[in-house]
Amino acid sequence: MIRRLIVVTVFTGVDLLDVTGPAEVFSLLEREMNEPSGYEVLLVAEDMAPVTTSAGVRVLPDATFDQLAGRRIDTLIVPGAVERDGGGVRAVVDPVIVRRVQALAPGSRRVVSVCVGAHVLAAAGLLDGLRATTHWSTAAQLAAEHPAVTVDPDPIFIREGGVWTGAGLTACLDLSLALVAEDFGQEHAVRVARQLVMYAKRPSGQSQFSVALSNVSTTPRIEELRHHIAAHLTRPLNVPELAARVHVSDRQLTRIFKAELGMTPAAYVESVRVEVARSRLETGEDTLQRVAADCGFGTVDTLTRAFRRRLGVTPTDYRARFQVTPVAR
Repeated sequence: MIRRLIVVTVFTGVDLLDVTGPAEVFSLLEREMNEPSGYEVLLVAEDMAPVTTSAGVRVLPDATFDQLAGRRIDTLIVPGAVERDGGGVRAVVDPVIVRRVQALAPGSRRVVSVCVGAHVLAAAGLLDGLRATTHWSTAAQLAAEHPAVTVDPDPIFIREGGVWTGAGLTACLDLSLALVAEDFGQEHAVRVARQLVMYAKRPSGQSQFSVALSNVSTTPRIEELRHHIAAHLTRPLNVPELAARVHVSDRQLTRIFKAELGMTPAAYVESVRVEVARSRLETGEDTLQRVAADCGFGTVDTLTRAFRRRLGVTPTDYRARFQVTPVAR
């Protein structure tokens, strides 16, 4: 059997799960097949010294970049690294790794970034003219620094020909399962998912983050109000009620929401309700009437209008496309 060479780039500060997640998926495949899978996974670095990851755990490279000369790479996997930037994080790009990726990519059948590794691919010019995703926390940075890339911060992974980009840390598992399915069929991917106690398949277009994660206020009272909204979706939650709860005027509440959350209070409430409804439709069997009632929409018509406005699809279409079923034990 011809073994498919999978190269995972490693460097100081690399996210540990970005490295070990895909490697574990490919290892489990071989175990499930009870025979060599045809994958050979190499952790490759600039030299053979131990590499300290973001978690402080050190990993040992299998080879150096120079030792890959003349070898045919099937899949080049590029993880990422971040640094603290005030209250958030910022993707860090090592110019040495960028140059190595530029050199290796043309001879690779497919190139894959996991999490903020998309910033490396973008710096290498591999995402120009393509649609790509990355972790939601650095999506704005990616878009600002690389205007030739169409950044979509929502899906858990995106495939554009031979280039794949993945979102958050655990999305690397979904992406790796998709690679296994492409190479060996969905049946083998399902068997690996069973071992990982994962859903058999999360569609690539499934959202990677929620309104609760992507919007954060710097005003403590507004943060408390956000938690109140999430816990009381069946209440009216109109502006006067919300403003009274935090002891500000209606106009002042609207100004704070627009300045800190980028939307009006009404739009925020609707977004949270849609987010909760999405989760119910993805993982449950409740009727649309029950989902509408529990999420504060009242009627299916109101739920449908909100879905069309926010997502461009009806609740029925959304459930048909994104509902996931756990792997049978």
